[in-house]
This record gives sequence, C-alpha cells and structure tokens, in this order.
Amino acid sequence: MVSRRGSSSGTDPVALIEIDLYGELMIAASSAAEDRLSAARIDEVLRVVRGEGPRETEG
Repeated sequence: MVSRRGSSSGTDPVALIEIDLYGELMIAASSAAEDRLSAARIDEVLRVVRGEGPRETEG
C-alpha cells in the first residue's frame, strides 16, 4: 500500500467508501437495460435523499 506523504500508515476510510460507491454504480450500470443510468437511478444506487435543502441556523 502506498501512503500519502505526511499521512499515517493505514487505510483512508473516505477512499474506501468512495470505492464501494463506485463499485455499486458499476454493478448498476452493467445490469441496466438502457445505455445510461438516469439521475434518479444514480441517486437510488448512491442512496441520495433529496430534501428541502440546507437548513439555516439561528444565531
């Protein structure tokens, strides 16, 4: 394993999550009947929840 300069040895949890999500997208794309995944299907695969937007904090 190659570590980044200045970082401690070990795994990068964010990178592992990104790799996992990329894999999920690859699986979904390879099993899709259409040429491209729709934005809605990508959101579904990545478990994106559309809300009302960011909430403002009082203060």
